[in-house]
Amino acid sequence: MSTTPTLPTTPESLLPLVHQAMDATPDARLRQLMASLTRHLHQFVIHNQVTEAEFEAAVDFLIRIGQATGPKTNEVILASDLLGVSTLVALVNNPAGHLQEGKAHSHAALLGPFWRRNAPLCAPGESIARGDTPGIPLEVSGTVYDAQGCPLAGAEVDVWQASPVGLYENQDPEQPDMNLRGRYATDVQGRYRLRTVVPAGYPVPTDGPCGELLRAQQRHPFRPAHLHFMVSSPGHKVLITQVFADDAETLYTDPVFGVTAPLVGHFERVTRDGKPLALLTHDFHLIAGETVFPHPPIP
Repeated sequence: MSTTPTLPTTPESLLPLVHQAMDATPDARLRQLMASLTRHLHQFVIHNQVTEAEFEAAVDFLIRIGQATGPKTNEVILASDLLGVSTLVALVNNPAGHLQEGKAHSHAALLGPFWRRNAPLCAPGESIARGDTPGIPLEVSGTVYDAQGCPLAGAEVDVWQASPVGLYENQDPEQPDMNLRGRYATDVQGRYRLRTVVPAGYPVPTDGPCGELLRAQQRHPFRPAHLHFMVSSPGHKVLITQVFADDAETLYTDPVFGVTAPLVGHFERVTRDGKPLALLTHDFHLIAGETVFPHPPIP
């Protein structure tokens, strides 16, 4: 018995027809995600009575963040960060207090738009501050553990950061290539150590559509000072995280919502030979899983 095709007559009558059109999607996960996405989008439009002008402005924003994304910038990632979506995905996939065989893993954080693959391999204790990079020296050390709490020898600790003026090297033509980036292997006791300079807080890019959004919402763009880490070992899930300076001015108002309590590290301020020095000790706990690396947002 055939049924007569129906056409939408009200805003609410459109969604069932959209879902029906997508019901034959072979990939079950794609079918689920698209059904949920369209349902929430339709509910948003109806609930807020979105005007045609507002819809055109939203489409224009999406077009412009795509157009503003290129080899040196990634406005799509930035938009996800500013809406808290990047951090939300990290929290959903790495829930706080998750245990594997009785051990809690380290908290994850967003990747950010400035990670580069294949940073230089460094010897233990080598500095990632190359050229004439200024700043207060910072010594970082710690241990990488597996899910059972045993030290992981040969784990890779990939670290990168902004300079003391708040720029990553691929934003700043004055910095040497791969400045303030490096990869370290843990020793037989799972330990790593490196030297660098104290990072500075910095504004997220504000010269594109995302900057317009921040200004419209009267939000500041300044991220608190932090170090990025990507810690990996075969047979373990890759840990992407950040460690924030506990004395950072915007620690509680990070515009990308990336700070969680376990990610705050104590940057101990001391003097050595009459000169200022900072010390950071931070351990990482991995869990078993597939070793999958992210796609670099910028080459």
